Amino acid sequence: MPVLPRPRGPVSTAVLDVLRGRRPASDLPRRPDAEPLRSIEPLGDDLQLALYCCYELHYRSFDGVDDALEWDPDLLGLRGHLEDLFLGAVRAQLEGGDDVEAAVDALLVEPVEGSGPSWHLARDGERWQLDEYVAQRSLYHLKEADPQAWVIPRLDGVEGRAKASLMTVEHDEYGAGRPERVHARIYAEMMTGLGLDTTYGAYLDVAPAETLATVNIMSLFGLHRRWRGASVGQFALIEITSPPGSARLVRAIERLGLPDGVAAFYAEHVEADAVHEQLVRRDLIAGLLESEPELAADVVLGIQASTLLEDRLADHLTAAWSSGESSFVSRALSAA
Repeated sequence: MPVLPRPRGPVSTAVLDVLRGRRPASDLPRRPDAEPLRSIEPLGDDLQLALYCCYELHYRSFDGVDDALEWDPDLLGLRGHLEDLFLGAVRAQLEGGDDVEAAVDALLVEPVEGSGPSWHLARDGERWQLDEYVAQRSLYHLKEADPQAWVIPRLDGVEGRAKASLMTVEHDEYGAGRPERVHARIYAEMMTGLGLDTTYGAYLDVAPAETLATVNIMSLFGLHRRWRGASVGQFALIEITSPPGSARLVRAIERLGLPDGVAAFYAEHVEADAVHEQLVRRDLIAGLLESEPELAADVVLGIQASTLLEDRLADHLTAAWSSGESSFVSRALSAA
């Protein structure tokens, strides 16, 4: 099981103290206007790490943490305050609306020459930058498709169109019945080829807030039935935008002269997600909105929120690399 990370501020310190058994959960802040919640940065390291640790109790948890804390009411209460702050800060930066078709169409437009991490790595990125990228993305890809699995029981199983298409995509993500084809496993094999640590959660301590936020938004949408439409929108973003980005990462790996097997994960996503994109657009989203048209604004929210957070991460990575600096969190911050 993963080990608990180092705190990055007063809120993550409080959460981690509870998980370590050093203080009772009843000591956690109970009101959103209480310190340190009142002054915390919603998209900053302290909140994002605290929220990530709360969510992780619903996945693999951490070594030595009491399983009963998953449903501790005081911990869930604090998590709710953190979610409100996080989602409120994100929504304040979004255009909003309920035009799902326009939101999806925007995802299909690829710039002739982009500036994000995959573009940088494909053009002239260095090996250490590829390693950082893969290490940070492991926080999601070593549990790939798990956050979206929460929405399965929340889709109509009688009409069935949306649920069937989602299950088709998830079936592929989990290897279509073949353990060696599970995407998380293929990702771990790529990490091994790069000499990276494949332990689940190994890079949590050095992942910046921008990385944590991209994973936290998946968990937030997935764990709340009320945000099932947003979870579908977020899933659509992944499946629609993955093929071109994955193709660029294959080129980056080939340009760096790495072994053929290292590119297998991204090569798989060039092919598989091109098919998934059609399923997501024509059946998952369309099927959901046929049965629940009132969720259109939430689907748009999921697309826009994840786009915003992915763009923030892209800016962080490329800004650090352009300066010749690491994109990882400094040890001083992670030990705060």
